[in-house]
Amino acid sequence: MVGGFEVGAVPFNPDGWGPPESAAAGTTAGALPLNVPFAPFSRSEKLGRIADWTRSLNNPSKSHKQSDSIFDFSADDSFAPLDEDSSFRLVDSKPAPRPKFGPKWRFNQHHRSQLPQRRDEEVEAKKREAEKERARRDRLYNLNRPGANAPRREAAAFKSSVDIQPEWNMLDQIPFSTFSKLSFAVPEPEDLLLCGALEYYDRSYDRVTPKNERRLERFKNRNFFKVTTTDDPVIRRLANEDKATVFATDAILSTLMCAPRSVYSWDIVIQRVGNKLFFDKRDGSQLDLLSVHETSQEPLPEAKDDINSAYSLSVEAAYVNQNFSQQVLIRDGNKVSFDEPNPFANEGEEVASVAYRYRRWKLDDDMHLIARCEVQSVNEINKQRSFLTLNALNEFDSKYSGVDWRQKLETQRGAVLATELKNNANKLAKWTAQALLASADYMKLGFVSRVHPRDHFNHVILAVQQYKPRDFASQINLNTSNMWGIVKSIVDLCMKLNEGKYVLVKDPSKPQVRIYEVPADAFENDYVEEPLPEDEQAQPPVDDADAAEINVAANDVEDKEIDAQA
Repeated sequence: MVGGFEVGAVPFNPDGWGPPESAAAGTTAGALPLNVPFAPFSRSEKLGRIADWTRSLNNPSKSHKQSDSIFDFSADDSFAPLDEDSSFRLVDSKPAPRPKFGPKWRFNQHHRSQLPQRRDEEVEAKKREAEKERARRDRLYNLNRPGANAPRREAAAFKSSVDIQPEWNMLDQIPFSTFSKLSFAVPEPEDLLLCGALEYYDRSYDRVTPKNERRLERFKNRNFFKVTTTDDPVIRRLANEDKATVFATDAILSTLMCAPRSVYSWDIVIQRVGNKLFFDKRDGSQLDLLSVHETSQEPLPEAKDDINSAYSLSVEAAYVNQNFSQQVLIRDGNKVSFDEPNPFANEGEEVASVAYRYRRWKLDDDMHLIARCEVQSVNEINKQRSFLTLNALNEFDSKYSGVDWRQKLETQRGAVLATELKNNANKLAKWTAQALLASADYMKLGFVSRVHPRDHFNHVILAVQQYKPRDFASQINLNTSNMWGIVKSIVDLCMKLNEGKYVLVKDPSKPQVRIYEVPADAFENDYVEEPLPEDEQAQPPVDDADAAEINVAANDVEDKEIDAQA
């Protein structure tokens, strides 16, 4: 049985705190408990530990001294008078100030230091709020966007520009990935002939801004010609004189040069006659129109009668581009005439301002290429004459592009151009390639917008920007050596074919082109292949009072014109 615990005598000090002086003086060191230190203190001093029961004394490899006890504080600095304030801090008992706004703790900087575990909670809460806000914006955008249920651009099914017939024989298919590795340097071309007449550019349009916009006029009496290669009388004459072995137009060459940037399907007819090669376009080809939002990720309406469908916008863009190219000219009858008149116009017929430069490039020792290139205007500054190409970008609905031209053109014109380069990369690259082929000194890009997003008949000119073709080509990453490398590879491939007719078709869903061998009477009057039935084609913009037509049809010269009627 365990004996009782005796507390011993505890002296009473009636004069103060601690043991009385008489008891402390009469106490000897031998009467104190063994290994228990005595530390006097006052009420203002900080107390240390009485005993440390966490100290490990069970390590057999270490020899323990008698002083190694739970009551030994010889190594403890709790009672060191010099360092007693090092870890001491006052506790502020005053309440923290409440913030004027927001929750009690989320934005309170004083509470943040006291509640470190809530920092992660605050970050997670912010992420959840951001996700909710993003989902809300996407939901509102999809509700307000026309065609909200339309599939994404990647899932859109494009139709081929020409119906592939079962009797056609596919000879080869070339992926666009091989085009990016091609390079070919051509010497400077030589001008063989200049035809047509040019009017001077009206420099007052360089000062047009969205605040003083100008209404786009309609030119119903001027004729625009889109004649293919083999129907050009000048090219036929040059071919009979054996001036070259390959013949094409700037529109066809630019389509080949910028093929890797194309998304929509297109086709080019190739005719091998003897040792000569002719690149043609079909009657009613998509090459006569201008694509809109071709490289955009935002899908366009698929209904052909919708004013914002791909085909309707292409017709509208061609209509706008033609009228813009004639409106920005000084129409006072003063023209710059060249060697021969317009080879496609009848006598007394009013034609658009255009000059045709028939130029020859050397592709090889025994191979030359002749192309018909176009410039639309001329400018004379300090008695120095410069050729201009005139093209217009058209805005149809800012919801599709995400940039409102009327608000951004004056302050952020670079952002507007960057958006157009993203949505219309192929069209801008083709315009640049045509300017380079024609050796134009400047490119004039007009920014034309609808008066109202749902009115595709009336337009206004918001601004006109000028670029040098070579500088603009480097800005859009258009390499001239790569452009000619693509043309040279296709020419070499076609030169290995037998005499006959072939068609080069861009695949509507894959980045590649295919070469088909077609019958000799293909695409003639009795063998017409249209990409769309007549009842499904969208008609050009026509209203009750006026009519705007773009006609591209027939083999003879008179039927090869696009009349923009108002």
